[in-house]
Amino acid sequence: MNILFIDWACFGKVDAIFTFEQMGYKLTMFSHKDYQERLSADFDRAFDEAVTNKNFKFCFSFNFYPVVAEGCKRNGIPYLALVYDSPYVPLYSYTIIYPTNHVFLFDKQEYIKLTNMGIHTVHYTPLPVNATIIDFLADKEFDSRKCTCDISFVGALYNEQHNFYERLANVNDYTRGYLDAIMEAQLKIYGYNFLEEVLTGDVLKELLRVSPYANDKYGIETPEYIYANYYLGRKVTSLERIRLLTAIGERFPNQLKLFTLNQEADIPHVRNMGATDYYAEMPYVFANSKINLNITLKSIQSGIPLRAMDIMGAGGFLLTNYQADFLDYFVPDEDFVYYNDTEDLLNKVEYYLSHDKERKEIAANGHKKVKENHSFEKCFREMLKYI
Repeated sequence: MNILFIDWACFGKVDAIFTFEQMGYKLTMFSHKDYQERLSADFDRAFDEAVTNKNFKFCFSFNFYPVVAEGCKRNGIPYLALVYDSPYVPLYSYTIIYPTNHVFLFDKQEYIKLTNMGIHTVHYTPLPVNATIIDFLADKEFDSRKCTCDISFVGALYNEQHNFYERLANVNDYTRGYLDAIMEAQLKIYGYNFLEEVLTGDVLKELLRVSPYANDKYGIETPEYIYANYYLGRKVTSLERIRLLTAIGERFPNQLKLFTLNQEADIPHVRNMGATDYYAEMPYVFANSKINLNITLKSIQSGIPLRAMDIMGAGGFLLTNYQADFLDYFVPDEDFVYYNDTEDLLNKVEYYLSHDKERKEIAANGHKKVKENHSFEKCFREMLKYI
């Protein structure tokens, strides 16, 4: 059985290819520079040429791409897309409704939102994880000085000068105060993102004046969605991550290692280790950290982020903010631990640093559950039921 695999530098590609091949599929890899465009005649020609006179059972990609959806509809090929990014504006493309689509979302609230809009080509699934990778890597040499941590955080700080929020530098004073207030309020709330709801009236007009947005008639995403998720959501996440990491650094000096692309990021008493490779180093960090932090990007409303699944997949102890979807599959304080606010986070860091047996038991339970219930093969078999 042949499948067309959309090839780009995505997380999980190696695991997906291996799993499909183990399931008996023969993969044809397809790549094109315009795969992220909404329209591309050059992509269309290359795609049609790639599938002509071929009998593909389906096309697969990590994340959903409108030009791929167009190609699959045009050629009558089922399209399976597994989305791990959030926010993800292509979900609001008109192409999402094509009957050849089966788009799988890891955020249940995003799935519910789209189905309530009458879009029935989307499905909900937690993200899969390779929970056997740490068994393979365990006997290999690694940089133990870099990857062994008391506390670790792997992720972006979203504080680069070119981020979206910086485009709002020239808003009027009223709008600046309003944005500051709603972001501070959102920082205090876990489990519910209200930013999109409160961007109305004169505030929305001012945002449109300073940083115009239009969907170019290719989709139904609104300016409110874009500003809330790409501008404010990332800024709120940046503020939250920096504040929490700073608080940990103050309470536990030099015990926290930060792994991030921004090597210039400087947080007092926190060691910036730079970037970590997804396959070559990251599993070692998760497996060899006493505590692995997850501070979820605010645009992920209820879903379990890929980082959290990867932590448990590597056998690491997970300490995370509250996300509702965890409770569908995992038991708090048995498989993972979540915190409610800054003080709760600090207290739980202190507790689990000094309770090795309990911490290791929780990590082992989480690893067992993802290994049994959230493998790539199990996820793909569930996805394939729809075709």
